[in-house]
Amino acid sequence: MVDSKARLGEGVRVGPFTIVGPDVVLADNVTIFSHSIITGRTEIGAGTRIYPFVNIGGEPQDVTYKDEPTGVKIGERCTIRENVTIHRGTMRGHKITTVGDNCLIMVGSHIAHDCVLGDNVTMVNGATIGGHVEVGDYAILGGLSGVQQRLRIGAHAFVGGHSGIGGDLIPFGIGVGRGARLGGLNLVGLKRRGFSREAIHALRGAYKAIFFGEGTLGERLDAAASQHAGVPEVMSVVQFIRDAKGGPLCVPREETED
Repeated sequence: MVDSKARLGEGVRVGPFTIVGPDVVLADNVTIFSHSIITGRTEIGAGTRIYPFVNIGGEPQDVTYKDEPTGVKIGERCTIRENVTIHRGTMRGHKITTVGDNCLIMVGSHIAHDCVLGDNVTMVNGATIGGHVEVGDYAILGGLSGVQQRLRIGAHAFVGGHSGIGGDLIPFGIGVGRGARLGGLNLVGLKRRGFSREAIHALRGAYKAIFFGEGTLGERLDAAASQHAGVPEVMSVVQFIRDAKGGPLCVPREETED
């Protein structure tokens, strides 16, 4: 059932028992296999593939939502597997839930209202992120992991399977455990994505200085920034922590709070 007001690009394929609402925009070569519901003000980028029993654009699970004109925007060449749910934004948030390009959202994952996912994000089976969560480029969320609302997962970070994230996870960091802590740097991911030995060495040094050095957290950040001012990877970590503005942060178990 494709509403006559929906806008479909060239080469779009819509399988049986699928509902496409009146405010939906499907770009060129989008494929919806079957048994899915695409509603609300939803835009889906070119080449994205949507597997059976997916629900995109549904009302957010937010008691303050009163049918305001909010939406979902999904980038190009994404793969959205079976039973995924992606809810529209709210007026109190970004008004839109955003998924970047080339994302892989595996079976049974949930993206709540007002979330912002970067490009090349992977959510493994059953991963769940609460409202207003921001996920950086190339981040991986392991199977059955959960991220508390209004948190940030940095670019190239890795969340271990079955982990529960209750604080911001730095770029290139690994979050592991039921009450997840920072378990080091995602060295495997750094090497696979072609980061230089110099950048990786600088990140390791900065990690030790920030989380195991002397002084307050602010003083340690300043020291790391001064020592590695010419390394953009390190500076992204420093700026990420500074942007937290006192919010919760995943830290190693040995770290004592200032």
